[in-house]
Amino acid sequence: MPMIQTADKIDLYVKDWGSGRPVILIHGWPLNADAWEAQALALLEAGFRVISYDRRGFGRSGQACKGYDYDTMADDLASIIRTLDLRDVTIVGFSMGGGEVARYMTRHGTARLRSAALIASIVPYMAKTGDNPKGVPADAFQGMKDGVRTDRPQFMRDFFPNFFGNGTDAGGVSEGMLDWTFNMAMMASPKATIDCIDAFGTTDLREDARKIDVPVLIVHGTGDEIVPIDVSARQAAELIEQSTLKEYEGAPHGLTATHAERLNADLLEFLKG
Repeated sequence: MPMIQTADKIDLYVKDWGSGRPVILIHGWPLNADAWEAQALALLEAGFRVISYDRRGFGRSGQACKGYDYDTMADDLASIIRTLDLRDVTIVGFSMGGGEVARYMTRHGTARLRSAALIASIVPYMAKTGDNPKGVPADAFQGMKDGVRTDRPQFMRDFFPNFFGNGTDAGGVSEGMLDWTFNMAMMASPKATIDCIDAFGTTDLREDARKIDVPVLIVHGTGDEIVPIDVSARQAAELIEQSTLKEYEGAPHGLTATHAERLNADLLEFLKG
């Protein structure tokens, strides 16, 4: 698989499968491109060219000491699109990856894009403020950063059962899946892991969302305790003119695994529409 260099000379690990119409899959925190395995295989087998990459600081990409803000990370996405000379692209962001989707269009336009999808995404604004009263309080994000600094392995062990909704009626994954995602998380730079909490927790993407002018599929679980649906998907659907919102009743945050078959079907329907 190729390494693609960003504008500031950071190497990004990129998977590039197939030869059909391109779809780029952008992973969530604190994972890497491997987390898209169920979707990547389904899209590849349906005839699409599937491109996924490890965000800077995560997985097999370079562990930069800076650049964990959405302007830079959107520019990294632009470097991939430009280097591979992709056109008629659908960009799909899971969780914090939704931020790259929205900010890419603000900074680089939509000339190369066909459509986009936001899956359990943080768009448009996670932080609780006076004009965003349903948001997440600042101390929740500080607690995450403190947990990562104090004992990152144990924090991740505790994080993923809730991520996948283990113990709930609509969620839950195997011990193998929990081990696999834990290993992905531990591949990441601790600096990137901490800095990206600020990125997805405090970046206001509401104006970015209003400017999106391509069709957007929004998928979110009503049981998501990591990125609550009221502050994310439901607001995004109001802000994005050409959006379609699909709510998965009771589904947790990690629905790429817990609801993989349903999500794959919805993505393929959207891509072929």
